[in-house]
This record gives sequence, structure tokens and C-alpha cells, in this order.
Amino acid sequence: MQVALGGTFDPVHDGHRALFARAFELGDVTVGLTSDELAPKTRSEDRYVRPFAERKRDLEGVLTEFANDHGREFEVRRLEEPTGIATEPGFDALVVSPETVEGGHRINDIREERGLDPLDIEVVEHVRAEDGGIISSTRIVNGEIDVHGNRTPDRDGRAPERGEISE
Repeated sequence: MQVALGGTFDPVHDGHRALFARAFELGDVTVGLTSDELAPKTRSEDRYVRPFAERKRDLEGVLTEFANDHGREFEVRRLEEPTGIATEPGFDALVVSPETVEGGHRINDIREERGLDPLDIEVVEHVRAEDGGIISSTRIVNGEIDVHGNRTPDRDGRAPERGEISE
């Protein structure tokens, strides 16, 4: 089975790892990684996103572990538009999170328009942080939690105030 998924993955966290685990359970994986131009357009909050090359390097390191554990192959491709690679022929399944399910349905609509079979949409539930909230890259970048969902050791879960120094 050929499995697609996509995102910005900055930084890679345990929620992403849950997506990758499901994808590699299903088959060989192609990950669409948002381009530097697309990444800001897909964010729910305006924040800094590391350059594509850095994100790709880190992502490939994590994906190598999953591929080796499952005896699978993977490829990382640049995403220039939100529906990206999954609208192309050759894929069987799409792994999504709950907030990207609608995007999966749009992808299947585009596939239908192109005469392609719909993808099986595999929804992977959110991974919860220690505080019960969702693990997200934005929360990590804001210093609320680490990549595993633990509260950061120097904070009580709140973002720093303007002018406050965080070590």
C-alpha cells in the first residue's frame, strides 16, 4: 500500500510520531513537507517556521527510524499547495489528524474529478500533553510544552510575558 501524509513538521513531536506510526503500519510512505512559501499559509497562528532544508533533515531522521522498524520505504517531497501529492495517482491511503479530515475529503474530490480512486482516509487522534491539551508545534514553539507534551521545566505552562526572559 502507498500512503501519503503532509505537514510542516516544525518541530516533529509525539503527535506527528503517532501519524507516522499509523502510516508505516499501512505501507510505504510519502510525506509532503510544506515549502517555505506554503508553510506560513497553513499555520493557524503566525509564527516562525524553520527553513525547508532544516525541517526536511530532521523529518528524514525520524522517518528513518519508523521505516527501519517496519521494513518500509519512505520519500519526502516538497508541498507547494495544501492538497499536494495526494491528488496524484499511485496512492491508496491518506493519514490525517482530526483537524485535517476536511482536507482529506477535498483531496478525494479532486481525485474523483481526475478519474482517480478515492484514498482511504485514516484519522489518527490527537496525542494529549501532560496538561490535557493537544500536543502541537505552536504550543512547543511558544514554550508551553516540549515535543513529548511535558510542561517545560522552567515554566508553569504559560507563554513568557513580553520582555520576560526564558532560559
